Amino acid sequence: MNAFVPSAALVAALLATGCGGIQPSFEEDLRAITAFNERYLKSINEEDIATLSSLTTDGHVMLPPNREPVVGKAANDALNGEAFARYDFSETWTPVETVIDGDLAFQRGTFTVNAMPKGEGERISVSGSFLRIYQRQPDGEWRMTRDMFNSSAPAAPTLQR
Repeated sequence: MNAFVPSAALVAALLATGCGGIQPSFEEDLRAITAFNERYLKSINEEDIATLSSLTTDGHVMLPPNREPVVGKAANDALNGEAFARYDFSETWTPVETVIDGDLAFQRGTFTVNAMPKGEGERISVSGSFLRIYQRQPDGEWRMTRDMFNSSAPAAPTLQR
């Protein structure tokens, strides 16, 4: 009878450990987020809205400069579609800091984007900083859930009173 108790406890411990899964290492998560970024950036530069959309959460929120937040996957897809209809993009990123804590991660970095109008108009070039929040999904994949960016150019002067 005594032999059964330790065996049952051992089985229970093994089952509990197996249910929780093994958390990936920081290096594994960083590689996964780097691969995510490569897919995300490629989808921007190739104007691939379907892939871009698949890499965000349903509740994705973009906080663009000088605009109201763009809330939800559908709203972000619509905004991206409008931008892709008007411009050809060439964008690059340089992550500066990545922090991973469980199923959430944030990344800070710099970007440069060149947007060439598909019709008339002048090329737009912007360099700035970004802050992104990623969320690990139940399948282990990372998705972007928040995106904020701004230009490094000085702000236009405002009226002084």
